[in-house]
Amino acid sequence: MTTRSRNRITKLILALAMASAIAAPAVTLPQAAIAADSQIDKMRAKIAAFIGDKMEKLGGSRIVYKVDSDGMRESAVTDLRDEVYKTLRESKIAFSGLAIRDGGVEVKIADAKGREELKRKLASAAEGLPSHALAVTDTGDGLLKLKPTDAALAAGLHDLVDDSIAMIEQRLKDAGINLASVQPDGTDRIRIFLPGMMEPERVTAIFATKVKVSFRLVDLSMPAEQAQSGTPPAGSEVLLGFKDKRPYLVARDSALDGDDISYAGPAMSSSTNEPIVSFRFNGRGTRRFAHITEENIGKPFTIVLDGKVISAPVIREPITGGSGQISGNFTLEEANSVAMMVRAGALPGHLGLVDQQAVQPAAKP
Repeated sequence: MTTRSRNRITKLILALAMASAIAAPAVTLPQAAIAADSQIDKMRAKIAAFIGDKMEKLGGSRIVYKVDSDGMRESAVTDLRDEVYKTLRESKIAFSGLAIRDGGVEVKIADAKGREELKRKLASAAEGLPSHALAVTDTGDGLLKLKPTDAALAAGLHDLVDDSIAMIEQRLKDAGINLASVQPDGTDRIRIFLPGMMEPERVTAIFATKVKVSFRLVDLSMPAEQAQSGTPPAGSEVLLGFKDKRPYLVARDSALDGDDISYAGPAMSSSTNEPIVSFRFNGRGTRRFAHITEENIGKPFTIVLDGKVISAPVIREPITGGSGQISGNFTLEEANSVAMMVRAGALPGHLGLVDQQAVQPAAKP
C-alpha cells in the first residue's frame, strides 16, 4: 500500500506526549485499514507461492535489499524542523534557536501562548498521519523539544519499505521483467525472486543509481534547436522531452530536486479530466519553490526525470502552497509510472544490496 492510500484510509487521532511523561494512549487502526493491509498480505502470499513454484522448477535469482532506515530517520527530523519553521513563520510566532539536536528539534519560544499555538497546529497537522506522531517536551523555560515517536518512525519505515517495493516493481516492469516477486523481509529489507533469470547482477544494475528528479529553469537565451546543433550556453544543456522528444535548453543546476518532494501520485485534472501527476513539497521545498516562482513569473521551467523533460509549464503566479501538478498528455499508466519514479527520487538514501545469488532449479527425482 502506498503512503497516500494508507493516509487516506487510516484516520488516527494522534496524541502529543507532554513533558509530564503522560503516555500517549494506544492507537488502534480502523477496520478499513486492517482489512486493506490484510488483502495486500494475501495477494503478496499468493504471488510468493506462485513465484516460489517457478523458482523451484526453473531456478533464478534471489536478491535482498535493505532500505536506508538511518536516512529515513534523518529525513523525518529534517522535515519536522522545516514544518516547525513554516508553522512559526505563518503564525507569526516569535522564536529563536531552532535547531536539530539529539534526534529531534528544539526551538525557544518565550511566549507561552505561542508555544501552545505551535503544539496545537502541529497536532492538527499530524492528525490521521501515523508517521507524523510527535513527543513534545515543554521544559518550562520557553524551550520546546519535539521528536518523532518510536511508533512514528516505525510507521515511516513501513511506508518507506512499501514505496521502495512499488518503485522496484515499476522499474522491473519498465525493464521488461514481469515475472518477479518483490516482498518485504522483516522490517527494513526487501526480497526479490526472479524465476528463470540466472544473472542477478543484471537486475541489481537497474537499481545501482537513484532516480534523479530535478526542477530546472529554461534557458531562453537561444533556441533549443540551435543549441542542440551547436554549442549550448555555459551552464545550460539540451535535454529531450519524455514523450514529444523535442529539445529543451535548460539550466544544468537544479532549482529543486527529489529531496524537496514529500509525495507524488497519479490524479485526474479537474479542468481537463486527463491523467496528471500531483506532487507536494516538504517544508524546505515549499520555501524554495515559492521563492523561485516569485522571481520567475512568466518564464517556463522544466520538471526533469532521469534526464528527460516530462513537463515544461510556464510560471503564471507565485506558488506558495507547496504543491503542484505535472501534466504531459499522459495515459493513466504513464501518470502512475511517472508518479512512481518521482516518488522514488524522493526516497531517502539508496537501497543497500545485502545479497544476490543465482538459485539452481530443484533436482528432479
